[in-house]
Amino acid sequence: MRQIKRAKNSGQYQSVAASRSSKADEAGQGARRDPAPSRLAYKVHRLWLTPAFRGFLRVGLPVFVVLFLVGSYFSNPANRNAIGEKVTQIQRSVQERPEFMVKLMAVEGATPVVSDAVRQMLPIDFPISSFDLDLEVMRQEITTLDVVENAALRVRPGGVLEVAITERQPVIVWRHDGILDLLDRTGHRVASMLARNGRPDLPLIAGAGADKAVREALDLIKAARPFGTKLRGLVRVGERRWDVVLASKQRILLPSDDPVAALEQVIALDQAQEVMARDLTVVDMRNPLRPTLRLAEPAVEELRRIRAIEFGEDPQ
Repeated sequence: MRQIKRAKNSGQYQSVAASRSSKADEAGQGARRDPAPSRLAYKVHRLWLTPAFRGFLRVGLPVFVVLFLVGSYFSNPANRNAIGEKVTQIQRSVQERPEFMVKLMAVEGATPVVSDAVRQMLPIDFPISSFDLDLEVMRQEITTLDVVENAALRVRPGGVLEVAITERQPVIVWRHDGILDLLDRTGHRVASMLARNGRPDLPLIAGAGADKAVREALDLIKAARPFGTKLRGLVRVGERRWDVVLASKQRILLPSDDPVAALEQVIALDQAQEVMARDLTVVDMRNPLRPTLRLAEPAVEELRRIRAIEFGEDPQ
């Protein structure tokens, strides 16, 4: 009995010891499985929570990789040339489509001479793509012609290059240095003439600087209409005033200030007393408050003779 009790006690002792050892092992295993993260894992986790870092990984890094690959590809000259040629081929294939081709040119609003001059200035080899036409450069080149006041270019449907020309209208003839030029209302040169009878319908002005005062000359010519065909033209004197020249070689010297009023004063005097029908050579209106008349030589001689008779002197 004592042996059996001792055996039981020893078995209980062994079971208690075994349970204690198992608990100790479990405690040791629990200490080795600490759930706290390591320093590296903690830093990586904190870095991932940074918006800039996440944005770099999601956007910056892929973009960098793509740019690196593209840069590496284009660093090869052969690849660049191949791509450039391909782009050029695609571009030309689009530009040379039938709907973009220009087949002919139409010049409108111009005389035949001007039309021929425009065609010679624009030697275009048709058909040509509309993308190869610089309309603004062409317009500026056409406006270099003196006779062209304005030009407008556009490509009409059907492949027609339309050139609309506005020509300058000559209103006066300017004689200077032995040359006859046609001028428009602004004084711009339109063309040259070989002889005065080329445009007998236009009035004549002469003298240096007359082209800069065309508007004033036109006003004087309008005011001188009562003279009719007696008016030969205007002469610019000193680039500051005008002389009115009549067919009878009479001259009306006008002031630099308000010449139209001075001319109208002479016309009114002529209509009242027929002054210009007398033997006069010059009517000097440079001082409108003191008009001066210059007689022709026969009239001067006749005046001397009359005065001599009045004073009882020998007319000879």
